[in-house]
Amino acid sequence: MYSDEELSSAVKAGVMTEAVANAFRDHVAAERKIPAVDEEHFRLITGFNDIFVVIACILLLVSVTWIGGAVSPSFGPLLQAATAWGLAEYFTLQRRMSLPSIVLLLAFVGGVFATGLSLLANSGLSADITKGLPSAVAALSAWLHWKRFKVPVTVAAGIGTLAAAVVLLLVGFVPEMRPLILPLVFFAGIAVFALAMRWDSSDTKRQTGRSDVAFWLHLLAAPMIVHPVFSMLMFDDAAIGIVQAAIVTTLYIVIALVSISIDRRALMVSALAYVLYAINSILELYGVVSLGFAFTAFAIGSGLLLLSAFWHLCRKAIIVYYPPQIREHLPALR
Repeated sequence: MYSDEELSSAVKAGVMTEAVANAFRDHVAAERKIPAVDEEHFRLITGFNDIFVVIACILLLVSVTWIGGAVSPSFGPLLQAATAWGLAEYFTLQRRMSLPSIVLLLAFVGGVFATGLSLLANSGLSADITKGLPSAVAALSAWLHWKRFKVPVTVAAGIGTLAAAVVLLLVGFVPEMRPLILPLVFFAGIAVFALAMRWDSSDTKRQTGRSDVAFWLHLLAAPMIVHPVFSMLMFDDAAIGIVQAAIVTTLYIVIALVSISIDRRALMVSALAYVLYAINSILELYGVVSLGFAFTAFAIGSGLLLLSAFWHLCRKAIIVYYPPQIREHLPALR
């Protein structure tokens, strides 16, 4: 199995011409009966050896963290981070293995964060600051990891920890802002979404690693945007009313339109649980208790399957109404 990025690399190396690579992509798209750009590819696993290496890495990382923790609470996660970086020198830099690279990146950033958390455990600072400062250091470590290894998920990991650091430190130093946590997370999510769109617009054909970076950023932005909005709408009530359910459903339709337009499904997946809950609550309100969730899941599941089958046609039908200035920044239609 070869990715678009590897085909592009082969073109640059002179192994094949651009015309041959495009002909191959078109052939694969025709065989699958769906444009390749609409399949939202991202590299995760190329073979069972990836799983084998991940299992071995996890065993090694757990053991070194355990052994280091016996020496000092902060030495264990520090040793974990160092070991993850060392393993990445081979499995990421030399072998370019996707799944092990993701696991090692998370182990490295998580180890840095846990080290800072352990060092500040008895500092007397508030819980928010105690978590915010290590988050900022973890964001810096993710940036260093990106400069060295260029793993696509690293950008999302770094931006996510940076956003957490900003929110936690704001709340820690200005306690009056605690009621604004959800709006802060929402606006941070909008910023992440804008960054994801910037990466996406630089590769509208989705043939390079920039598309993978955008995928992980969209996956990060989705819950940051969706959760605050739906949480504020539902007010954490035990039961949801008809008006709230109507608003939730309308918002999900808007989210679906955005997802189809940008050809990213993460937003829809993140909001799915809220829509299931809203519609199920309405059915319970009208006495459909025992099979309420089953009917809800059946309706939404059927709708999503239909949308998946006609995703490309839906995109064509929607994007045609956008002005050219917007269309040129969206994933290409084939």
